[in-house]
Amino acid sequence: MSYIEQKAVAEGLLFAVGEEGIEMSRLMYVLDLSMEEASSIIEELRETYEQPDRGFRLVEHGGAYRLITKKEHALYYKKLIESPTSSSLSQAALETLAIIAYRQPITRTEIEDIRGVKTDKALQTLTARLLIKEMGRAEGTGRPILYGTTKEFLDAFGLQSLKELPPLPKETEDLEEADLFFDSLNQVSLD
Repeated sequence: MSYIEQKAVAEGLLFAVGEEGIEMSRLMYVLDLSMEEASSIIEELRETYEQPDRGFRLVEHGGAYRLITKKEHALYYKKLIESPTSSSLSQAALETLAIIAYRQPITRTEIEDIRGVKTDKALQTLTARLLIKEMGRAEGTGRPILYGTTKEFLDAFGLQSLKELPPLPKETEDLEEADLFFDSLNQVSLD
């Protein structure tokens, strides 16, 4: 693989790992690079992202490299989140939010087991809207992130506490009360 391809793959890896970041040793392993080669790629990507025509920065935190947005663009990100077109949540996000609200703290894998589908995008949306947050890490292999709801969640849905959530039905045939609550979640404006 050429240096240009290695750099492109490294950039893709940085994007794919998201906020978790990637350690130099893992980058070296995945691309089969020496420390010198991997460092060169990271430094070149860092310089590229520092240019004014780029929307990201490449930073190192805790030994892991990750892409972050530039602070000077924060006004635009805030405007995007607050825009009226982004006020409603998708059905997938609502389902994910309901699962988190009732089962918190809960991992992504546990949510996906309940829903039966991937939840990455829904989790990103809910985190960006400040409706959920990381509550810590679960014990065990990989120490997955535990998610829970936020004060903003309570405010958005007019709740004083999670105790005000309607009880889950005891029998699967009696889903009417939960369905009404989930329908009301869909009607709430999240501006």
